[in-house]
Parts: sequence; C-alpha cells; structure tokens
Amino acid sequence: MRKFRYAAALLAAKLSVIALKLTKRNGTNFPGLLAIKICPDFLAHIGKPEKIVGITGTNGKTTVSNLLVDALEAKGISVLNNRLGSNIHFGIATSLLRGANLFGKSRYEMAVLEIDERATPKILPYIKPEYMLVTNLFRDSIKRNAHTEYIAGILNANIPKETKLILNADDLISARLCSENERVYFGITKMDSDRTESINLINDITLCPICSHKLKYEYLRYHHIGKAYCSHCGFKAPEYDYFGSNVDFEKMTIDIGDADERVNYKFISDGIHNIYNMVSCVAVLKELGIGYRESKELLKKVKIVGSRYSKELCGDVFVANQMAKENNALGSSRAFDYVAGQKGDKELVLMMNCLGDEKTWSENTSWLYDCDFEYLNDQSIKRIIVTGPRGKDYHLRLLLAGVPEEKIIWVKSEIDAPDKLEYTKGESIFIFYGTDSIALGERVLAKTKDIARKRRVQ
Repeated sequence: MRKFRYAAALLAAKLSVIALKLTKRNGTNFPGLLAIKICPDFLAHIGKPEKIVGITGTNGKTTVSNLLVDALEAKGISVLNNRLGSNIHFGIATSLLRGANLFGKSRYEMAVLEIDERATPKILPYIKPEYMLVTNLFRDSIKRNAHTEYIAGILNANIPKETKLILNADDLISARLCSENERVYFGITKMDSDRTESINLINDITLCPICSHKLKYEYLRYHHIGKAYCSHCGFKAPEYDYFGSNVDFEKMTIDIGDADERVNYKFISDGIHNIYNMVSCVAVLKELGIGYRESKELLKKVKIVGSRYSKELCGDVFVANQMAKENNALGSSRAFDYVAGQKGDKELVLMMNCLGDEKTWSENTSWLYDCDFEYLNDQSIKRIIVTGPRGKDYHLRLLLAGVPEEKIIWVKSEIDAPDKLEYTKGESIFIFYGTDSIALGERVLAKTKDIARKRRVQ
C-alpha cells in the first residue's frame, strides 16, 4: 500500500508539473503539496542527490543558498535547489520532484536546500543533510517564531546527529546548537567600526548561558553579534575555524581563510550582514573541498539576487530597491543602518507591508517598536514617504524616533508614492519592501525609475 501511494503521488505530481507549464502558471508549491497529500511520507521515497547541504537561520539563508548554487554551478556541478520554490516541506518536495526522472530517481549530483527553521520537523526526518549551515538566530516574527530559544529548541530536536554543522561563532545562540554534532565555526575578526556595548533595541542574549552573569564583548558588531565572553565564569564564544579579516570598505575587499591560509576576496556587497553571508559561503565551499583561491574565482561570477538589493542610475538620481523583511525588526534595522550609512542625500519609500496578513487578520505591529527606526533620523535622509496598510504606523514610529515631521509624507496607495518624491540631482532613492510586497514593490520601483528618467529629459 505504501509503495502504491508513493507511485500514485509521483505520477499525479509529475502530471501537475506538466499542467502548470501548459497553463503558464507558477504554482511553486502545488506539485509538492499534491504529492504529500497523497503520500504523507513522500519526502522519504523521492530520489535525492548523494550530497545535500542544508541552509537555515533567521536571516541570510536565501542569499547564501543562491550564492552557493551559483558558485557550484560555475564549477560545473549540477545542483538541485529550491530557489524557485518555497523553503517549507511542500516547496522542497516540489524541487526534489522536478529534479527527479519519471521513476523518481534524482538527476543531480548535489542539492543545496534552503530550509525554514520551523519546517525542519517535517523535512529533516526524511532528508539528512551532510552539512547544515546555520547563518544566525535572531528574534523574528513574534506571531510565528515567538523567541530565539523556541526556534533553537526546534533545531536542536530535529537536526540529524550525523549532520556536520557550520555555525556562526559570533552568534552565541546558533553557535550552541546540537552540542553532540561535529561542527566548524566561522566569523569576522575585529573591525574598526566595532563597539563593546549594544546600541540596538534588540539584543537577544545578554546573560552568560552558563552562570547568568552579564556578558561582555571584546567587540560587538550589531545586536548580539560579536566576540562575547563572561568575566565571571570564563565562558567565551567559540574560536573561528574560518574567518574574515582586514575588512576594507574603500577597496571593497576582505581576507577570508583559516589559521594556515588567507586569500583576499572582493565583496559581493558592502553591507556587514552580506559580508557574513560571503564568509559563511566560503566556509561551506571549503568544507566541500573547494579551496580559497578557487572559491574566490567562483564568487567573482555571482551577485546578490536583484529582488534583495539593486541600484541603478536613472536620469539624475540613483534608484534602489532594498529588501526589508516585514514583521522582522532585526532585518529592517540592518537595512535602515545600511542605507543611512550610504554616502549622499537620500529619499526613502517605506512599504514593508505584510499583505498576506491583511487578507486574513490584523498584522502584529509590535515589531515596529523593536526595530531601530532611529537610524532614519539622519541628516542625509531628506524625505520619507510612508504608504500602504502600515503607512500611518510608520509615521508614528518615525516621530517617536525623532524624525522631524516635515520630512515625513503619508500617501495611502503605494503606487502613488513615487509622485511624492523630489528627485533632487545626485541623491539616492531607496524603495523598502518586504517579501509579501515584492511584486508591488517592483511596480513602485519601475514607476520611480520612469519618473526619474523623464525628469532628466525635461
């Protein structure tokens, strides 16, 4: 009976893939959803590549997954991934299904799978990654992820004992996962911009996990990310196996390596969170047997996905899209910090609207008060357009952050926001949107670019 259910699920799901192609519909989750509805343990039976790398964590997993896939494909390795699907069990089932032949046997050498932390109980019993990278663990959506200890508990309970972990030594929450597993650590050594006390609203680990005394830092980068230690009991962050050093924002370079060898790489992005993404990617490649000099050449051929961040000169101004995950205070704080630190004057459009919530229930707005909107109280930011369902909430939060009211303009419809910008010559315009509002954000971005180009002509 079990084999019959699997065969029926495989056939029905394969036919659904063909139907979706013929009707020109996306349906990234549907084939996997259908397969699991027919055969609940479909993931146990569908063919998988021999080598599997899992990527999870609060922030950065999509970026790192894409970087790894691009680098490995540039090396000529056939890599199965869920870039076009979701990172829950239905999406991964769809990706494995698309990567298998009619008999359910995988056609790929390797898989790099982005895995949602909360989906691990439905994925990892059936898929055993040889390596698992955990980028970091931060406070995320309150209604879904509750607290970092809750998410760490899920990962501790579900990551297979045989999986080798690649962990962020600068994050004491994810660094302490699955103590019995084999592991290596990555991180970034002291930078000139580091401090020793957190200035952010969110700091998810302040006390020593051993003796509960207050943690101190040799250096602190943002939130709780840095080299922590306890002066009372001697507890300290793990030592690095792989690390970035000599970060040079002028030359856009970083040395990445280990105690024996270091190679100078070009940044893929000058945001510190993306520098961590790059270091973690190099660590995974080294674990897969790809040396630093080779990974340097491979990473020259890749870039951050355009939906996450891109910047273009349009007429007399630069126009950029900036992903700022809705309901995620830390992700938006990192984006605000990055943009505020960019050179020159700026105008912003804030539309990190959780449109999925709007259809079914009221969005939980408590994240706005964990998010560092204070970064936007900067002289270089001349105007902020707030729009969409949360527009007036952004307005209030910006006022509480000290942003002068005359800088803030509310407009109800997102698509009308570009009409309220000044397009002052030489400035940069940043459109902030979240994962729910990517399609709408792209429309706003396109309109902004169009207006900017027409103004140059006039």
